[in-house]
Amino acid sequence: MSAPPRRIAYGPGPEQYAELTLPSGGSPSRGTVVIIHGGYWRAPYTAELGSPLARDLADRGFACWNLEYRRAGNGGGWPVTFSDIRAGIDALADAAGSFDIDLSTITLLGHSAGGHLAVLAAAQAGSRVAVSGVVSQSGVLNLAEAHELGLSDGAVQNFLGCSPEEDPQRYREADPMFALPLHVPAWVLHGEDDTTVPFTQSAGWAEAAAAAGGRVHLRRIPGDHFAMITPGTPAWDAVVRAVGEAAGITGT
Repeated sequence: MSAPPRRIAYGPGPEQYAELTLPSGGSPSRGTVVIIHGGYWRAPYTAELGSPLARDLADRGFACWNLEYRRAGNGGGWPVTFSDIRAGIDALADAAGSFDIDLSTITLLGHSAGGHLAVLAAAQAGSRVAVSGVVSQSGVLNLAEAHELGLSDGAVQNFLGCSPEEDPQRYREADPMFALPLHVPAWVLHGEDDTTVPFTQSAGWAEAAAAAGGRVHLRRIPGDHFAMITPGTPAWDAVVRAVGEAAGITGT
């Protein structure tokens, strides 16, 4: 079993913290995973969504850094939310001094809107730690398309605070489609039965990233939007394999 998580602040606000979960009774042996939860960037959805993932991955030997961040409705939105993500990832450098955390391999794992934040963070990494790879779980990776489709009752406009017509530059800055080439490998997973985020969100970004020279692994995996954040499902097993591959490990 994994050790109980430790809450570590990376900023002064109540939403600016990470939960560090380490393997119980031993040092992490498989690198570090930064978990970025989804919820269409909205306040009601919290880091609690990432807690089961952290426990499962810690049981497999990973150090897990489950990030909370300010979201639309509690002081977040663009660009505040993304600033929190970058600050939260960089805070690993401080935590490594107090805890046994291996920073040589850092994989970003993001689900849904968290996939958007993870891919963007991998493309625009901070200055204190080096990201090794990114795994997107049905990520919202094309904001212009997501806005046109009106996903989750206008979640993109709610997050960005405007339409593309009102501020096209804001959309470009926030959209992973324009954050290319990506200089770390990416695993882009999407549920076969996902009706929350369309497959085109993953497929379109993966095609553009590969065309820009990136190393991209696009995979359709079993299950719906939430199976991939539910340990014990075939979808989660596929996510674990991708995380292991991103960390240079097989047989996770």
